[in-house]
Amino acid sequence: MSLRKTVAESERSVASPPNGGEEKVSASAERPRARRPHFLRRLYDWVLHWADTPYGTPALFLLAVAESSFFPIPPDVLQIALSVARPKRSFYYALVSGVGSVLGGILGYAIGLLLWAAVGGFFMQYVPGFTQENIEYVGRLYEQNAFWAIVCAGFTPIPYKVFTIAAGVFHEYVSLGVLVAGSIIGRFGRFFLVGACLYFFGPSVKSLIERYFDWAALALALLAILGFVAIKWLM
Repeated sequence: MSLRKTVAESERSVASPPNGGEEKVSASAERPRARRPHFLRRLYDWVLHWADTPYGTPALFLLAVAESSFFPIPPDVLQIALSVARPKRSFYYALVSGVGSVLGGILGYAIGLLLWAAVGGFFMQYVPGFTQENIEYVGRLYEQNAFWAIVCAGFTPIPYKVFTIAAGVFHEYVSLGVLVAGSIIGRFGRFFLVGACLYFFGPSVKSLIERYFDWAALALALLAILGFVAIKWLM
């Protein structure tokens, strides 16, 4: 009788794992998942991956066009990655960024001139940098001196798309020729400065961006705010 009881207890212990096993399974099940990267970081990585494809240069051109009219990631990101891989072509990539950005500025001007009444609400809700206050503020800058406002905005981290679209909205103060001339000076100046840094310093610039991306994003936001203030002060 005692033997049968011992066997039965052994069978029950095999069928039901001890509490320690349950706790381990439960702890494993409740282990928190790794946090997904921030949307801006994922978008940055997506832009960056084009540097490892045969389509890096066309992607840079299209990115420069898009960033001047609606896209949040600046072309500098891809320009840097491409230039690190081929430093001798740094100024060529700067030229691609500049041409694409000026053409994108023309697209932004057309959006502001022809489509703003239809798409303005979408931009205000989904595209970073667009608020009614910013648009009106840029309009006041254009009323004072449109050319220098565009030059300064093109060279700084201010969301350039706000200025190109606002140029179309306030076309009574900004002609397309003024926008193109100011964009050539400001945007080419910016991208060729980046190209010069990559030509002379190469991979160290990219490694710093990779390591301190989040801080760099905050710094660029601060610089954008200061850029608005600087433009107002200069004018």
